[in-house]
Amino acid sequence: MRAVSLSSQPSFDILRNEFVCGYRDIENSSHAGSSRKHMPGGQSIETSNGSGPHNIQIFVLTPDGIVLTCLPGYWRSDDLARELDFAKDLYKVWQDPMLSLAQKKATFSQMQLGHIAQHPKDEKARSHMQGFDIAYEKEHRLGTSDVFYRNAINPATREVPNNAVKTTDVIMHERMAARPFVAYKNFDWPEFSDYGKPMYDKEEDFRLSDGQIAPGANISDAPMIGNDPRAHPIKTEVKRQGKSVFRAAVTNAMRFGINAAIH
Repeated sequence: MRAVSLSSQPSFDILRNEFVCGYRDIENSSHAGSSRKHMPGGQSIETSNGSGPHNIQIFVLTPDGIVLTCLPGYWRSDDLARELDFAKDLYKVWQDPMLSLAQKKATFSQMQLGHIAQHPKDEKARSHMQGFDIAYEKEHRLGTSDVFYRNAINPATREVPNNAVKTTDVIMHERMAARPFVAYKNFDWPEFSDYGKPMYDKEEDFRLSDGQIAPGANISDAPMIGNDPRAHPIKTEVKRQGKSVFRAAVTNAMRFGINAAIH
């Protein structure tokens, strides 16, 4: 996200000129999801909007800490810029002295749902859910998940056609509409960002329908848990070197102390 969308136009200039940016590391949070390992020489590429919702969330807040919007996962720079502009419109509602709090919240929800229709076709096309996330929702949450259009699911066969799956831009705005002008400290962002597969099991992603590992599958190349040190080779190496330096310092100090005592 940092290497592609946040550093690209048009979102880069909007963030630099109109927002105060900050970040919070959720790597060790219990709700943080999984990620494929990223090698030092790996190239940064774009993916579909909303991918990796458990790994990253982009919040837009008012100066007093009210959530205007939250974009879970990755978002293309063009689409992110559109949401940033929309957040500025929501901020105008929050500042309007002529509106009561109830009126502000009602307007917020209406605007969130109305903004879905304003998304261009190419943004919708970039906002499809990943196949493994859809599969997880079908298997574990078919009866309760809000990522499906209920009237498109066959109640008898429980089959889920492609048109029954909402795009992530729709999911995001519908969930925001249910959270009008909530303070960040009270925002249930782990639940808000909870769709698709939260954790990857190395073997599970290579199993066939009969439970056997697919022939020729290389388990070592499977996705890794985001908090698994192997998923962060650079950080892991820094920590490893730091520990080595510390151990060497302690060892030398012990040797110096022993030699001093002998002499």
